[in-house]
Amino acid sequence: MQLNPHTFALIRQRLDEAERNIQYVRQALENPEAASEGAMTENGGEAPLAGERIVEGVFDGQNMQGNDGETYPVPPNYASKSKLVEGDILKLTIGADGSFVYKQIKPVDRRRAVGTLSADEQGNFGVTADGKMYRVLLASVTFYRAEEGDEVTILLPEHGEAEWGAVEHVIHQ
Repeated sequence: MQLNPHTFALIRQRLDEAERNIQYVRQALENPEAASEGAMTENGGEAPLAGERIVEGVFDGQNMQGNDGETYPVPPNYASKSKLVEGDILKLTIGADGSFVYKQIKPVDRRRAVGTLSADEQGNFGVTADGKMYRVLLASVTFYRAEEGDEVTILLPEHGEAEWGAVEHVIHQ
């Protein structure tokens, strides 16, 4: 059976999401108090549990650039549902079991732009708005069931340049 690249990417994305959900549930079952209440430090931040590591970083449109110099992949479904924008500050908790849990801790100021959805030869989607092409996540396109030619409202950082936009709304044509 031959799958087109768009369908293959969607299947891979759904499998990754299912694996992350299973890891989260296992982690919650192993430590239900931390999952429901969250351990707090004296200054109000979350304290890492034994074996956990916390890294803060900046979202670049697809990944988090950690303050430790490393690049961490952000799950596309999380980035899409949270409408993450380039420049947002994230916190990553790396569990003792290797699981990754992201949390948006400081969003950047945003602006909206309206444009038209298109795809390139490799199946990458973008929105042309304000005379520029902004890349958008496949997870957003599939979630909204958007198609080439649809009118899309994207969120962009208010200040500075951006390569990526976060899909906010789709008006089907």
